[in-house]
Amino acid sequence: MNHSFWEQDTFTNSIDVAIIGGGIVGLSAAIHLKMQKPELRIVILEQGVLLSGASMRNAGFACFGSPTELTTDLETHSAAEVFKLVEQRWNGLKQLRTLLGDSAIGYDATGGYEVFDDEQTFESCTRNLKEFNRHLQPITGMKETYKINDTKIKSFGFNGFKHLIEISGEAQINTGKMMQALMKKAANLGVIALNGVKFISYADTGNGVELQTSWKTLDAKRLLFATNGYTSSLLENLDVKPARAQVLITSPIKELKIKGNFHFDRGYYYFRNVGNRLLLGGARNLDFEKETTTETEVTQKIQTALEKILAVHILPTVEYTIENRWSGVMGIGQTKSPMVERLFPHIFCAVRMGGMGVALGIGIGKDAAELVLNSQ
Repeated sequence: MNHSFWEQDTFTNSIDVAIIGGGIVGLSAAIHLKMQKPELRIVILEQGVLLSGASMRNAGFACFGSPTELTTDLETHSAAEVFKLVEQRWNGLKQLRTLLGDSAIGYDATGGYEVFDDEQTFESCTRNLKEFNRHLQPITGMKETYKINDTKIKSFGFNGFKHLIEISGEAQINTGKMMQALMKKAANLGVIALNGVKFISYADTGNGVELQTSWKTLDAKRLLFATNGYTSSLLENLDVKPARAQVLITSPIKELKIKGNFHFDRGYYYFRNVGNRLLLGGARNLDFEKETTTETEVTQKIQTALEKILAVHILPTVEYTIENRWSGVMGIGQTKSPMVERLFPHIFCAVRMGGMGVALGIGIGKDAAELVLNSQ
């Protein structure tokens, strides 16, 4: 295909930074690059019509770590590492709210909860709560971020959950509104977003990078990968692999009792209200091998498990129908900390959000922007 003078002159000539991936991290990096240096020409390449990864397909949890997650993480990470990551998430959520405003992202401070159906897991958490709260007080500013409150279980209409821990400071967002606000802010700053363009390969030219795409060959001075769960198919030897998360959502439910974010089974299940609908996701732990994929289908095994939890534990006495099902692809690794690195002189990455892209994405994008700027 021959390309017009206008296409090249307006969109693809003299690219200062090309960003692969138009999700939270990619948009945040582009925004912060333009805020620091408005004269830069920033081009985002996104293979999806909207987005391909988890940024538009997540559950909309503004969360920073449940008690079972922290308990599990302390088995393989030091306390310093665990609570540094919690602080990074907490600060990232504050950055998100400051950048876009609560109204623009549908921020709703509903609070969060972790529910338990077995004594052993609950007891392992309760032993740690005092210490967790001590570590989190300087981060969240709250004396009791986590608090046992079993008396609330009945008010939600649950069946089979024996214990409940409240998580103060958690909130919900509207994922669609958040991404729309990010796209709008980037566009207003002059960021060029090319959707439906698939990245194929790159070559270092000495002074920059040549990119082969499904549309045309592009040249850029710097290249940033903000591809999270899709990173392993584009870059070799990085500790990032895909992790698919499947979700379903019900039709509207009259007088839904459930409001807030809920975590269950060490965070492998999560659910919340979306207005008067109930959104439920997870069960990846039932089939780790098959869920280590970038395919965005839903599977009968996982969806059946979700439906069972929904019917038995969450909405046992309520009539509902399932309105929609989807999946998103997260990026995880051996360690849970995000990866923001200079890979080669002109090539960078900001990946591995560990399923916490809503909390981490804005801050990690800003870190990546600063890394790129400081390299020039």
